[in-house]
Amino acid sequence: MIRIRTDSPEETISAAEKIGGLLRGGDVIAYKGGLGAGKTTFTRGLALGMGLPDEVHSPTFALVNEYRGGGKTMYHFDMYRIMNAEALETTGFYDYMSEDSVIVCEWSENISDCLPKNSIIINIEQLGENEREISLEGDERFDSAWD
Repeated sequence: MIRIRTDSPEETISAAEKIGGLLRGGDVIAYKGGLGAGKTTFTRGLALGMGLPDEVHSPTFALVNEYRGGGKTMYHFDMYRIMNAEALETTGFYDYMSEDSVIVCEWSENISDCLPKNSIIINIEQLGENEREISLEGDERFDSAWD
């Protein structure tokens, strides 16, 4: 497990950018973290690392936002209101999974039983106004980002 501490939104974006540069098609990122923890800020960094535009917005009202660029695609889901497998099915979630895209999922706790076994779990804990502790588990390839 990797643990990162950041002291500003810019540091959070920078840490996520390193991870984003190592993502590949078929990856599923499952966020854990409360309201205001910085999940959307972290997603901005992932997008930058993937070579996508950083104009990332919370998908709260849209359920899913799509970001494309340079032959890559990120689907950013908000599962806050999705509470079971049946509700998840109605979102079309499984239709978005492909070897050509990365799925980023906020409020993954609500669908944890439905996530692929190889999902990358990122927990963001708010320690203070700008301080975050970010832990990542699920794939050793990210260890090299902090060598």
